[in-house]
This record gives sequence, C-alpha cells and structure tokens, in this order.
Amino acid sequence: MTDAPVTEKATPAPAMPLGMFVYIVLYGGMTVLAGFLAFKQVRLWPTGLAVEAGIFAFLLLVVISSTIAQLYGKAVANRLVWWGFLPLLFSACLMNFVLTLPASPDMVAVRGDQLEAFQLVHNQLWRVMAAGPAAYLVSLLLNIWIFDRLRGGNDTSTFSLMIRGAVASALSQAVDSVIFVTLAFLGEFPIKNLLIGQVLAKVTLSFVLVPFLITGGVAAARWLDRRDAITATTPTHVK
Repeated sequence: MTDAPVTEKATPAPAMPLGMFVYIVLYGGMTVLAGFLAFKQVRLWPTGLAVEAGIFAFLLLVVISSTIAQLYGKAVANRLVWWGFLPLLFSACLMNFVLTLPASPDMVAVRGDQLEAFQLVHNQLWRVMAAGPAAYLVSLLLNIWIFDRLRGGNDTSTFSLMIRGAVASALSQAVDSVIFVTLAFLGEFPIKNLLIGQVLAKVTLSFVLVPFLITGGVAAARWLDRRDAITATTPTHVK
C-alpha cells in the first residue's frame, strides 16, 4: 500500500493595493518620458526665461512619490525611486539599439529629412539621459525625506499634507534643476536663463500646483483601494 502524494497548497501572494499598482505604472512611464521631454526648452511666459519641458513629467514623479510615502510609507517610496532606474536603463539601451539599426531604403528615399531629424535629436539625447538619473535620484530621495520629516506623529490633515508637499517639492526641485541643467547643458549654450527659469518654474509650481495634485493623488489612491477591497470581498456568482 502506497501513500498518496501530498499536494502542497500554494500560498497566495499578498495583494498589492490597487492605488499603489496604478501609481507604480504611471511612475515608470513618467521616468522615461521626462528624459525625452527635457530635450526641448520652452519659454516661461510672460518672461524671457526658459524651462526644459521635462519638468512637467518630473513634477508628476514628485507627486506620485509623495503620495506613495503618505499612504504606504517612506520605505516603499524610496524603493520606488530606486527601481525607477530600471525603465530609464531599458529605454536608454533600447534607444541606442534602434539608432544603430539601418533605416529602410523606402524611409531614406521618401522621408530622409525626418530620419535625419530623428537621428540628430536622439543622438544628442545621451547627455540629457545621463544627467537625468543623477538629478532624479538626489532630488526624489530628498523630496521623500523632507516630506516624511515634516510629517507629525498623528497629523493627517489635508492642510498639513499640502504644506509638506509644497515645501518638499520646492526644495528638492531647486536642487534637481541645478544638477540636471548643469550636467545636461553646460557648454552647449549659456545656461543662466534656463537655470533661473527652471528653478523659478519648479518652485512656483511646487507651491501653486503640487499641493492640489498630491491631495488629489492621495484621494484617488484611497478611492482605488476602497473599490478594490469591495471587489475582492464581493462573492462571485457562477451563472
């Protein structure tokens, strides 16, 4: 008589909160997009100062990392920042691979000017892509640290959340601007106006826009988590 084989029951993996999952997906996309947008400098109206367009994606990274820190803890937010290097690395490697591939004869013949522009822009993007990770790592870890340090023991008020988000974003983004603009553009053209415009834009947006984005981000994540919890506890009826 032989013993029946023992079948081990797999332990289900702990479910990730839906809000965290959605923000992690958005975060990965924004890390890649910020580097590509940074190639273009846009005018800071109504002044003659300029900003690199990557600030819009980067401010969303600040909002997402602060939201994660608020709801799921500083350790999770720091891990998100470190792993944010992965999509940056993959996108840089993939772009370099694509640039080395020969274009099709049809594209060379019909859209040669567009191919030339593509090659020109993305061949020059390496310095921007190299400067991004340095500024990204320092500023976002600093943002999370300041945001967490300003948090009181039992302070959960919306006003406190907005103030902490604004202060942490303004200080960390000023540091980010100095690092990024210097590494990416020094020697290419005079960077004074771009650097001043970048700092002014990020500090201004940190106080005007970021507090409301973080408040909305926290509310949206909580709503997603509640919705996910209700769905998980609702019995499934087999028809």
